[in-house]
Amino acid sequence: MTAPTTAAPATADDDEREPQVREKAGDPFDRDVLPTPPRATSALLRSLLAPMKARVALTSFLLLLQQAAVQAGPLLVAYAIDSAVPAFREDRHGPLMAVGVAYLLCSVASGGLQYAFIRASARVSQDVLLDLRGRIFRHAQALSVDFHERYTSGRLISRSTTDVESLRELLNEGLQELITVILSFVYISAMLLWLDLGLGAVAVASFVPLYLLVRNYRRRAGRVYTLRSTAIAAVIVKFVETMNGIRPVRAFRREAANDAEFAVLNKRHERTNGDALLEMARYVVGSRLVANTAVALIVLWGAYRVAGGSLELGVLAAAVLYLRRLYDPIDRLGMFLNSYQSAAASLEKIAGLLAQTPSVPEPAKPRELPPLESEHPGREVVFDGVRFGYRTGGEILPRFDLTLPAGQTVAVVGSTGAGKSTLAKLLARFYDPTAGRVLLDGVDLRDLSVPELRRGVVMVTQEAFLFSGTVADNIAIGRPDATREEIERAAKAIGAHEFISALPDGYDTDVRKRGGRISAGQRQLVAFARALLADPAVLILDEATSSLDIPGERAVQRAMSTVLHGRTAVVIAHRLSTVEIADRVLVMEHGRIVEDGPPAELIAGTGRFADLHRAWRDSLA
Repeated sequence: MTAPTTAAPATADDDEREPQVREKAGDPFDRDVLPTPPRATSALLRSLLAPMKARVALTSFLLLLQQAAVQAGPLLVAYAIDSAVPAFREDRHGPLMAVGVAYLLCSVASGGLQYAFIRASARVSQDVLLDLRGRIFRHAQALSVDFHERYTSGRLISRSTTDVESLRELLNEGLQELITVILSFVYISAMLLWLDLGLGAVAVASFVPLYLLVRNYRRRAGRVYTLRSTAIAAVIVKFVETMNGIRPVRAFRREAANDAEFAVLNKRHERTNGDALLEMARYVVGSRLVANTAVALIVLWGAYRVAGGSLELGVLAAAVLYLRRLYDPIDRLGMFLNSYQSAAASLEKIAGLLAQTPSVPEPAKPRELPPLESEHPGREVVFDGVRFGYRTGGEILPRFDLTLPAGQTVAVVGSTGAGKSTLAKLLARFYDPTAGRVLLDGVDLRDLSVPELRRGVVMVTQEAFLFSGTVADNIAIGRPDATREEIERAAKAIGAHEFISALPDGYDTDVRKRGGRISAGQRQLVAFARALLADPAVLILDEATSSLDIPGERAVQRAMSTVLHGRTAVVIAHRLSTVEIADRVLVMEHGRIVEDGPPAELIAGTGRFADLHRAWRDSLA
């Protein structure tokens, strides 16, 4: 019997207590906003737009031409009032007709350019959003298991839906408003100063209070939209978690309590939405007050000058038209700032997610496993001086040394929190040890690429997760290129072919969400067929029969005998009936191996396993 070096007992259960410790420690994953590195948000936006520089330049140029056509209108009005109409009175119709034709051409050009701009900008925005959604999905899959155990699926859904939608609104509508306001400001300021320096100076001076108003709105709205984005994410998280856990919700009559909790979150979302609308209302009222005051002053002063003969009526009319065209987009600038603040808060959260790095990284220079010997299809597994503890919990595995010969089936038993599942997760490289190495045929798991590792090590968990799709598709997950004959051969080998053939469409039957169309035992058999088809050298079974009834357990045990034949296997078991197929039993307590030997030898002894086996036999009686 081997007994690794003694260390202090672990203070956190490897599967259950760790999240509780994390909550007390105030892990940032408990908040909705992940830490975002400096300038990560702007860097993300640049990287999204970088491949589309030419198209962005084209859309900007189209809008530039469109604004030029639009802003020519008041200038033509001024010319018509001051020159074309007097000429018409003198029976010279050409200038007025030229103004009419020019105005018509500008209108047609403005409409055509606007259509071309909307079409081009829509393609840019959709490509950006397509790229961003793909990045979120790929990155979320690449992040390690410990990230997903701490960051809820509801938050990931919020990142890829609500937050991306906020960016869509900004790209589709907000940017056009911003560029329109900027171009209008440039065109109109230049035109007003050219038409009359005094009127232009008064108009430009009115931009100062507008600028202060915009800056104040942006500062106040930024805080509001960050809170609003967090509030809607909390609503989504609560909804997703409740629907995913609908069975225990109904079983323990949690409907009323969940409704009360959801009402609080929903009320918070309503309040933050109200705050956002209130800030928008303040901005719109303030901007209109400044704009109307400026227009009134310019009209009064201009009329006084027209009466005195120092200003032409057409110039005053053009100035008023230009001011109205300038101040109208100022209101729409508030809508842009509205979209911008929402998108900025969302983009910050997305950037924080994309900035997360896997805690189990890919090796810089991956190695390959040595070829398998035909007479030894399994691989040797060595835990060499391994220590492990969760980030905020105690040490789960003190110094741990273990060697599993190639082709040996090892059952691991022990009480909850003993470290059994942690051992399995380290072997599957869901986590890396905090010290020491896990070796597969002498190669450190950290030196293996993910595809190489997954070809060598496969894990079957207690919950045999099936994806929506056919039975055949679920069996072939480990080998997507497998033929139908190979899929059926694997199902026959583990005893699943009979029940699969009895399904309405046989192997083409859709198992629906989480495999809900078939029983737990049948899902487990499909999972074993999947593992057999993947043909790994090392197989990990983590509580693979604990949720099954006796007939289902016996069917799975028969399948296990087929799947484990010739492979190195680690079987984590609570039910000692599973141990009967093992060559060797390890009994773990507090992260240490306290007993190690063949099942029959340990049962005949007086140790911990003998007590466990005796209690199990008594329970059967």
